[in-house]
Amino acid sequence: MKTDSLLILGTGALATFFAHRLAASGVEVTLLGTWPEGLATLQRNGAQIEGAGSFRVRATDDPADCRGTKVALVLVKSWQTERAAQQLTNCLEEDGIAVTLQNGLGNDAILFGTLGRKRVARGVTTLGATLLAPGIVRFCGDGKVMLEAQPRLNPLKRMLRVANISTNTVNNIESVIWGKLIVNAAINPLTALLNVKNGELLERPSARALMRELAREAASVAEALGMALPFRGPERAVEVVARRTAENTSSMLQDVLRGAPTEVDVINGAVVRLGEKMNVATPVNRVILALVKALTVRGKI
Repeated sequence: MKTDSLLILGTGALATFFAHRLAASGVEVTLLGTWPEGLATLQRNGAQIEGAGSFRVRATDDPADCRGTKVALVLVKSWQTERAAQQLTNCLEEDGIAVTLQNGLGNDAILFGTLGRKRVARGVTTLGATLLAPGIVRFCGDGKVMLEAQPRLNPLKRMLRVANISTNTVNNIESVIWGKLIVNAAINPLTALLNVKNGELLERPSARALMRELAREAASVAEALGMALPFRGPERAVEVVARRTAENTSSMLQDVLRGAPTEVDVINGAVVRLGEKMNVATPVNRVILALVKALTVRGKI
């Protein structure tokens, strides 16, 4: 593959967003996925951001088409990580790097186990996008990409910066991952259960109180684990994010609306499991976890 080339695993909202922005800056982008409608539309029409046109990308369901990959972005849902890791064994070079920007906890461990620690890097993104149709997204919240320090990431950092995607290197990626986990645990399941955009949680007193309590519980688990967080006051932090992303439809609500599995197990489920391990009570996260799981059935996307 060319020097300025990138493989994206996934065909959903963030995968399409990154594909568009990077292709627009001249990067040769290939998307590897399993969603037939998404792949067909991306291959035919390119990746499109509402109001910003479309840019040509390659799209395939065959890892053999992606051999020689040096840099890969893993943007599949958490329940698809194991499959993505196996696909990468067929296309990622020995000196290549796969970068997970996924939600929740545990995706990195799956990738480490399959690809080896040297070929995997962790990151977090606060960018927001809503999938409007196969291959078409609405940009719903400016943000950045934060990556751990890893020499193999230099080509990706350069590509992201050329694409005008704010990118930082952080020394303690675990702190940033936990910060996002707390925000996701507080906002995403409530939007999924109430069928509202992020900002509406602030307008409903009971929802706002639940959001604050979910954040407090998750932060208590992080504290018990000795995890330094990237903010003070988890309740205020989640409210700031909910306000900044007021018009965003959370990824969990998007999953529920299309009948797909959610990532609640690696978000609120992770809080509950680690709370049990550290003897920290997480009753609100436990109930919310059960309610979201009762909403959904396994889909095919």
